[in-house]
Amino acid sequence: MKLRKFLHTVPMKIYLLLLAVVAFAFFSNDFGLVDIQKTAIILAAGIDKTEKGYSLTAQIAVPKGSDRTTGGTSSVEIEAEGQTVSDCISLIFSKTGWVPKLVFCDLIVLGEEAAKEDVVSSLNYFLRNDYMPDSCLLAVCEGKAGELISSKSAIDDASSLAIEKLFSDAAVRSGKVVTNTLKDFAIDYYGVSKSSYLPYVRMTDQAGSQGESGSGGSSGGSGGGSGSSGGSESDGNSEKIYSAEETAIFKNGAMVGLLPREQTLAFSLLQGNMSTGTVNSEEDGRPVTLTVMKNEGSVALKTDGTPRAELSLEVTVRLCCRGTTAAMEDISSDSVTPTIIRNTEERLGGYIRDLWQTTKDCGCDIFKLNRMLYRSSLKQYARWKDTLLDVAEADVSAKVISMK
Repeated sequence: MKLRKFLHTVPMKIYLLLLAVVAFAFFSNDFGLVDIQKTAIILAAGIDKTEKGYSLTAQIAVPKGSDRTTGGTSSVEIEAEGQTVSDCISLIFSKTGWVPKLVFCDLIVLGEEAAKEDVVSSLNYFLRNDYMPDSCLLAVCEGKAGELISSKSAIDDASSLAIEKLFSDAAVRSGKVVTNTLKDFAIDYYGVSKSSYLPYVRMTDQAGSQGESGSGGSSGGSGGGSGSSGGSESDGNSEKIYSAEETAIFKNGAMVGLLPREQTLAFSLLQGNMSTGTVNSEEDGRPVTLTVMKNEGSVALKTDGTPRAELSLEVTVRLCCRGTTAAMEDISSDSVTPTIIRNTEERLGGYIRDLWQTTKDCGCDIFKLNRMLYRSSLKQYARWKDTLLDVAEADVSAKVISMK
């Protein structure tokens, strides 16, 4: 009450004066921020190994315009080489005059050669940067990361935006891709299992893309000689599409293996990620596709005697389609026959066994068995930590239920 009474006694001129002071302070100060016209907003970064250190390709956002025909997000790629990733970032500043900002960087791609060594040395700068988002996606690519980042996407203005679509929540729920972030990869690396995984990206030419059609036109008008040169030009200028249905697995920060599509699907099912995807099966030698409506997967470790891993999943499915002509009454039904259920269980069980064998051969503990052992018994962990994957066997269970 006293404060309200005091405020009523303050003249209006003082209120206006204070308002003017605050407005002047606000509009005359940049609060330590860098002018947007002097800032390089990095959308994605590609890291490759060189003889002298690293090559960093940064994709920087560039406004396209404000009218309806030219609006959107464009990008420019700047490449720099240095002994460390920090050197590369500094060279980007010196080359462009723009201050590199990583606060909007949502994707880091490691080249194939860079992934063969301890990749944490490549990621060290990003892990230490206070403005780098922990949710930044990580991936490995076939060939050089700089070529992937600099490629022209057939489906988006910037290649990084097209690649990020592969790692959306919908893509993860489909079971076709598994994703990982900068934070989670570092946690796995420094954890007791010292193993992790990243999606493996490939790019291919888009048939009928602008680059190819343009070179095809010049070939038709100029004869065979110019046609061959046009074809080579289209290889570098054609639009690209991307896929990430394989998974790179890491031990001590180095890539030690590659999971094919089927094992990636099995890994996704065991993690319980899949809820809208499909699995292929068969009935009497004819192909059938099932939609996964519910997925429950689990991994457990039993240490009574010799350690054993229990890999189990339970999926509820419905009939999606057949690869052959079906009767009218069959089309109106989405129930799954016992034969299809049995074949699907055998197929998914085989995928899981292959996945387990791959992890054993590579010595990669992507199931975090060592972490389970460490948390349950330090004594058992001290005994088995160096040989757990070598001695452990797996009990695999795959149960398929038809949706009523």
